[in-house]
Amino acid sequence: MKLGFIGLPQSGKFTIFKALTAARGTISQEKIKKGDQLIATVTVPDERVDYLSKTYKPKKTIYSQVEYLLPGKTLDTDHSAREKENVTLNAVRVCDGLIHVIKNFQIFGGPPSTPEEDFFKLESEMIVSDLLVAEKRLEKIKLDEKKGKKIHAEEPSLLRRCIDILSEDQPLRDNSEIANSSVLRGFTFLSAKPMLVISNNSDEDEDLPTMPRIPKNVELMVVRGKLEMEIGEMGQEEAQEFFSAFNIESSLLDRVIKRSFAASDLISFFTVGENEVRSWSITKGTSAIDAADLIHSDMKKGFIKAEVLPYDTLAKYGNFSEAKKDGHVKIEGKEYIVQDGDIIKFRFNV
Repeated sequence: MKLGFIGLPQSGKFTIFKALTAARGTISQEKIKKGDQLIATVTVPDERVDYLSKTYKPKKTIYSQVEYLLPGKTLDTDHSAREKENVTLNAVRVCDGLIHVIKNFQIFGGPPSTPEEDFFKLESEMIVSDLLVAEKRLEKIKLDEKKGKKIHAEEPSLLRRCIDILSEDQPLRDNSEIANSSVLRGFTFLSAKPMLVISNNSDEDEDLPTMPRIPKNVELMVVRGKLEMEIGEMGQEEAQEFFSAFNIESSLLDRVIKRSFAASDLISFFTVGENEVRSWSITKGTSAIDAADLIHSDMKKGFIKAEVLPYDTLAKYGNFSEAKKDGHVKIEGKEYIVQDGDIIKFRFNV
């Protein structure tokens, strides 16, 4: 999973990014045409993988990973503020989801923060950007049809629906059918992506800001960015004291990963064996054959069946074989919908 940071200037995107990746992040810096962007790859903690690794003692244990992208600043001073923002937004089109940081603290001597207004300002930019993409594509389709080029039968009508939604100043994520359409996936619409909204608060403020218009289909959480960045740079013992003092339940990374999975509707399934124990992240509602394809395309081509055992049942019996003897392993076909915590052995032949 790849998540991109967005937010207005001075919202604290870099502070949150640094706080988030301080503990377990491997950060690389990439030169891009109009500035630098930061990418951090972090391991997703999972006690279930820990247990499975202890049980099977494999040669390799592989946890799911999340990649966070912080777009670089636009260095070209000849462009307008909107054009500079569009460069940043275009950089996160490749991401699976967005982390929208909104400012909820007052800079000394500055005006009060306006978190709801800030949210909708950038939301509107994404909607306008998506509208332009949809309109341009529809115009090109009309030209291609005149030339006799083959067009996907559903694409024009889906794009017209997108234009109708966006013209009403609504994000595409409000319509699950449109947001999840495989036909539209290549357009990487910004407003269709799942979103985690982070309210960047001052050190002493634990409360969500009052934002009655914020849509229900985004995840919303509070982070005290400056404080948590400083905690992330501490040793484990000292950090634990600050967690207690400031009523922080766990590391920022663990909290954001949990909320990111919820926002993106992601679950995990596992494959186990002597060679490897591995966690795989998939979208809720994924079929067994598509889960097999994630592992290897040959598994999808030669799919025969899936042997499925819930993690909790394996933990009760101690291993897959014992649970199977007692009849707890189910034989499922390609249409089976994978559940969170499933341990799966795919049978295939190519």
